Amino acid sequence: MVENRPLLTFLTHAVLILGVAFLCFPVWMALVASTHPGEALSRSPIPLWFGDQAVENYTQLLTGGVPATGGVPLSQMLWNSFVMAIGITVGKIAISLTTAYAIVYFRFPFRMVFFWLIFITLMLPVEVRILPTYDVVASLGMLNTYSGLIIPLVASATATFLFRQFFLTVPDELVEAARIDRAGPLRFFWDILLPLSRTNIAALFIILFIYGWNQYLWPLLITTDQDLYTIVMGIQRMANVGEEVPIWHYTMGTAILAMIPPVFVVLAMQRLFVKGLVESEK
Repeated sequence: MVENRPLLTFLTHAVLILGVAFLCFPVWMALVASTHPGEALSRSPIPLWFGDQAVENYTQLLTGGVPATGGVPLSQMLWNSFVMAIGITVGKIAISLTTAYAIVYFRFPFRMVFFWLIFITLMLPVEVRILPTYDVVASLGMLNTYSGLIIPLVASATATFLFRQFFLTVPDELVEAARIDRAGPLRFFWDILLPLSRTNIAALFIILFIYGWNQYLWPLLITTDQDLYTIVMGIQRMANVGEEVPIWHYTMGTAILAMIPPVFVVLAMQRLFVKGLVESEK
């Protein structure tokens, strides 16, 4: 029997509401700041409600750009970040799926050695190997290109390990049934393993998309063409203006626009994301 404790229920909800308010207040301030002119944010007190410059500010950001970013429209930066994030996400998942499939279901010499070599690369993130990686990308002529932004970040030992662990839980009876039905390796992979892996793919898709979307150091290093600036680079350039007064209304507007694609991806795939984490369909 569940006891009815109104005071405890009230306190629990009050703590939750305060926690949500604490987390959402910076987002609220950024949204409010993006609707005011720049001088309004330099005076005290800082406004806590929307201004009348929202349309003008966001139109300028999306179509005209600002001098701090070389006049590149924010729509171009959003597109660059989207292409980079999608390319990294799809590439990581595709390579990890096929790698894990080969390691689990095919018998070849030194397959576990190869797996552990892949796993060891977890200790070598791009920041550690950035100089040799840059040299390879420059030698291949991929500076200031989408392929240069995407390909060096595609390999993922974490995703390979997660898919391998999931494939090991697939019953052997499915493999035998596929053989009886004369299904080849590709048919088994496409018709059986991929549908079973959809929740894991969804969970990794969200994590890897946000990883690619938030990349800053690698795009900053290999990109000198302003038309290839990402949204994170744009925020940094707007906030870091030296001795000049930061254009906070544009910076906050850029931050709000930069949040929209990751939030949309999380909301669209939330149910599959939760199932992929708790492994409820295995």
